[in-house]
Amino acid sequence: MLQRIVLAVFLASLALNAGAMIADASLACVPALLAGWYLADFASGLTHMLLDYRPTPAGARLDELYFYTGSRESADYLALKRRRMAAVSPFVRLLYDFKTHHPVPMALGRRPVWRLIGSTVLLAALPVSLALNVAVLAWPVPGWATALLLALILGGAFAQYFHGTLHRERVPAIIAAMRRLGLLMTPAAHQAHHDTLQRDFATNCGWSNPVINRLFAALRARGYLKDEGLVPGA
Repeated sequence: MLQRIVLAVFLASLALNAGAMIADASLACVPALLAGWYLADFASGLTHMLLDYRPTPAGARLDELYFYTGSRESADYLALKRRRMAAVSPFVRLLYDFKTHHPVPMALGRRPVWRLIGSTVLLAALPVSLALNVAVLAWPVPGWATALLLALILGGAFAQYFHGTLHRERVPAIIAAMRRLGLLMTPAAHQAHHDTLQRDFATNCGWSNPVINRLFAALRARGYLKDEGLVPGA
């Protein structure tokens, strides 16, 4: 019930912002939309890079799940997973998802939409969208500025969902169309990340990957983003 309310409010908020953009539409809105989409892609890459390499908290014992040798569908594993996940914060659960995504990438594509976008919508996309609602109602915000922020909000909110579609055999028609237009990356392009885990972290359109790759190399050269962070510690 709460999920439906949050999504309804979020969609209504987006609709209000889209209406404000259309009401003051100009040619400047086109590059602004593309700029917002680029920034969302950059945010997806930066987040992916940092969460991939951020160590899980000491004492969480998530390594017992990660290195479990039996069936992942057994009652023993499921009970262990419930205990371990109940003892950690939502952020640590998200962190763990990033670790398990590499050895079992197709699992991400099977997750429900809310699990993929819920935390992003609640913590970032919805508050920013509501703030933009207030701004466009209170002040004459230029249409191009609304367009930029609207693209950023949409791209940020659905970044992990877009990531999940890269690990599905079948995708909705709109995702396939956006790939053909270059607005979303293809599974083949994303495979470059899985081949090394040291490049191409962006998962929306991939436009920002050249910048993210240079940032990753600079941080690694300074001793950050160590390989130990890729898997849960004991």
